[in-house]
Amino acid sequence: MKLVYFAWVRERIGREEEEIRLPGNVVTVADLLTWLKARGDGYAAALAHPEVIRVAIDQEHVDHGAKLPADGEVALFPPMTGG
Repeated sequence: MKLVYFAWVRERIGREEEEIRLPGNVVTVADLLTWLKARGDGYAAALAHPEVIRVAIDQEHVDHGAKLPADGEVALFPPMTGG
C-alpha cells in the first residue's frame, strides 16, 4: 500500500510518501492512524489528534471507519481551511 502525506502531516512525519505492508489487524482507516501513530515521534506528532486528519483512498475522501484496500493509495492530510 502506498501512503501519501500532505502539508503539516508531511512536515511532521518527514516524508512525502512511503510503501508499507500493514499487519493483519489494521483493516480500517482508524486502525491505520493508530498503527502509524506508534511508528515514531514524527508520526505521533502528526497524528496526535487523529480525528482532524482527512483521508482519501485512491483519491476519494472517506471517513475513518472505511475499510482499507488490499492495495492502492491512501492519502493523509490536515483539515482544509477556506480563504
